[in-house]
Amino acid sequence: MATILKNLSEYDTSKLPSKERLMNQRFAITVADWNADITHAMLRGAIDTLLENGVAEENIVVKHVPGTFELTYSARILQDEDRYAAIIAIGCVIKGNTPHFDYVCQGVTTGLSILNSNGTSPVIFSVLTTDTLEQALDRAGGKHGNKGVEGAFTAIKMANL
Repeated sequence: MATILKNLSEYDTSKLPSKERLMNQRFAITVADWNADITHAMLRGAIDTLLENGVAEENIVVKHVPGTFELTYSARILQDEDRYAAIIAIGCVIKGNTPHFDYVCQGVTTGLSILNSNGTSPVIFSVLTTDTLEQALDRAGGKHGNKGVEGAFTAIKMANL
């Protein structure tokens, strides 16, 4: 049986708000520098998608943090500024031989979920949690699309509910 590959980053842009509306909205992106070959590809995908859909370049703010675990703190600081229509959190955790993977994944998932429940603007979970580097590459511009692109589309939609 043949495996069917799906690009998870394909979206219908006709269902997004107008470019005129989006050019006045501000978006923040917080990105982990750990696994930078993955996360920075996702960052580029997110920025390109926001720009292609009408967000003005000066209305995109990017904040770098050391690792995925630190995304929650950065996203909270950005929420506290109360200037962003949505915040995209980009990270990548690749499973190793220790339970560290589980702790980081659980911590960032819980932290960002709490921010979504209690915060002033939506925080978009664009965090890859993969078993292998190959799986991460497949989701950072590879055969399964770019999770940063997905995060940008989600941010636009959530900012305009």
